[in-house]
Amino acid sequence: MPVARRHIRLAALFTVLAAGTTGVLAVAEGQGSTPDAAPRPPQTPALGASTTSGSVLQVVAHPDDDLFFMNPDLSRSILSGTPVTTTFLTSGEADGINQAGGHLGDPKQPADLARYSEARQNGIRSAYAQMATGDRTSAWKRTAIPTDGGGWAEVDVLVAKPEVNLVWLQMREAGSIGADRPESMRGLWDGRIPALASQLTSGTPVKQNFTYTKDQVIRTIAGVLERYKPTTIRMQDPTPGKFSDGKITDHQDHMYGARFVQAATERYAQVTDRPHFSVQNYLGYLNGSLPHVLDPTTVETKLNYLKTYAWLDRAPYCGSSSGCGDRKVAARPAGRDWAQSIRYSRGDHTSWLTEGAGGRLWAFSVLDGHMAYWTRTGPEARWSGPTLLPGAGMDPGATTATLPDGRVAVVGTRTTLGQRPQDYRREVVYAVQSAADGPFGGWQSLGTPERADQDGTSAISGPVLAVAPDGRVTVYLRDAGRTLRASEQQPDGGFGPWATLGGSDLQSDPATATDSAGRRHVYATTATTVLAWIQPSPGAPLQGPFPTGLPATTVPLTATADGDGVRLWFRRPDSGLVRTALVTADGTRPVVSDVTEAGGRAGYGAVSVAGRLVSGRAGSGAIGTTSLGAPPEWTESRMLYAGAPASVLEPAGATTTVVLGLDAELHVTSTVPTTDPTRPSHTTWRPAIRP
Repeated sequence: MPVARRHIRLAALFTVLAAGTTGVLAVAEGQGSTPDAAPRPPQTPALGASTTSGSVLQVVAHPDDDLFFMNPDLSRSILSGTPVTTTFLTSGEADGINQAGGHLGDPKQPADLARYSEARQNGIRSAYAQMATGDRTSAWKRTAIPTDGGGWAEVDVLVAKPEVNLVWLQMREAGSIGADRPESMRGLWDGRIPALASQLTSGTPVKQNFTYTKDQVIRTIAGVLERYKPTTIRMQDPTPGKFSDGKITDHQDHMYGARFVQAATERYAQVTDRPHFSVQNYLGYLNGSLPHVLDPTTVETKLNYLKTYAWLDRAPYCGSSSGCGDRKVAARPAGRDWAQSIRYSRGDHTSWLTEGAGGRLWAFSVLDGHMAYWTRTGPEARWSGPTLLPGAGMDPGATTATLPDGRVAVVGTRTTLGQRPQDYRREVVYAVQSAADGPFGGWQSLGTPERADQDGTSAISGPVLAVAPDGRVTVYLRDAGRTLRASEQQPDGGFGPWATLGGSDLQSDPATATDSAGRRHVYATTATTVLAWIQPSPGAPLQGPFPTGLPATTVPLTATADGDGVRLWFRRPDSGLVRTALVTADGTRPVVSDVTEAGGRAGYGAVSVAGRLVSGRAGSGAIGTTSLGAPPEWTESRMLYAGAPASVLEPAGATTTVVLGLDAELHVTSTVPTTDPTRPSHTTWRPAIRP
């Protein structure tokens, strides 16, 4: 949707809210009686106006899930001027006690679910106001609106920045991370209860209690999507998997709330009057068990927003007797090492662009729940697309490869919701062209190495492709047990059973490349290092896993062929600086060069490398590029994007890089090397599909 149309719709919505015609206005419109009661934390420098249009809608289970797990993406989207709406599924009432563990001498408070929920709302409004305006007391207009599921929701519009909205669905939360609580979204999803009740906050303009059936929850979320028509949907992880002790790695509300969002997104995709949209999944509690991702400056800014939410200073600036924030978080503003990281649980790899026959480029991503592709016939030609392949339910992320005969193949995963809870499952699917530059055939299912989906065992990684000289494909992925699995294409075109290749504690999607001797390498990161599987000779079975001795990474891993070895690219924890190491084979065992710094200070997520150009998310969150051997700084754009970049080195020497913007459109730049390799080439980003 063009920016102008989006702003017109938001302005109209704000006018309606101000007039009070769609619901009951809250008694207190503002948040501030003593705006100077506490020092305001420093602001991150604004990106300036975003170079893309589009809008973002986030859906989370509880107030603070967005601040812990989707920031700094959240704050940077707001600062760029991108319209942002966050929907909170539950009121987050917990035990109803707004207390910071007693470490500040607070007296024990009586339980009050409605008042504690209101305090959390107040904290969220303050944090968003601070992110958008620098003033946590900036006023909000609050109203109640009917939902498509037959209940009511509170909608808050930030007066100074009406493109920032909050939607509160106010359903009851589980009240426990993993304990069996039938009165919960999990119980509703599994059919153990017929309906889930509301938990209204004190002070909300919503005055009528309600209940939702499973279908009503899905209709309600789909209605929010249809109301805002986002181009980027952010949600939590519906399949977080388990720890080795069998416990789920995330809160049950995060997991089952995300499944409701999956179902709502599938329903919303049937709406015709909407723009294309992409989906981004975020890792939750597991972040606390992995190396820190963010650099110190970004962590400080993120923590400041969390401290505002936690009402750390106790200043009575919001005018609410329930409290101005979540005192439980005040006891530990960083959570359990969650504030130091942000990770995408799907779609954070760089192998979704490939060069086909005759130098034709093909880029793949998931739009509207379908695999989509864009293509360009030559360097001077225009891009065309997106073309959506048949078959809904595709998960974020795609991996592509070109076969020896010039045909292009693509692999991904798709989720089937089914009619019954036990029907929920994820499978690997594969499609290939009938001929070079020809149409794609239908999806071929490779199934899954998982037997069932009890408590999230569909937690397989994104798959990657490796192509043998004879054109046969092998698909690799990390299974729910965090080991490496492989399915090899058979002579008849089908795929064999999922072989077990071992390893443990694998965290990343696998990364694969073939060295100049024709030996295939496969790598995957753990929480502490990188493991390797290598063919001793071309065509031989993979051997491994072998330890590489490499240090801990922030998880995403990229592999590129480099002479007689494979070069790995990753980021340094607590920094974001891009690092690299060359791995060669001595017989079957890897020999690893020293780790060197490759540039690109700060940032997070996977990096793409082609020729001498490195592309990735810069410290500002926007797409950045740098040249190998250049100073460790990004040449930054102002464009925020989803997932990871992808790039190829074309025969004429130019590097073409693509990203999927927050507008759900493909953006591209072509970079010609300079005569001085230490100086980054200038990059100009443009939409691949020009008006």
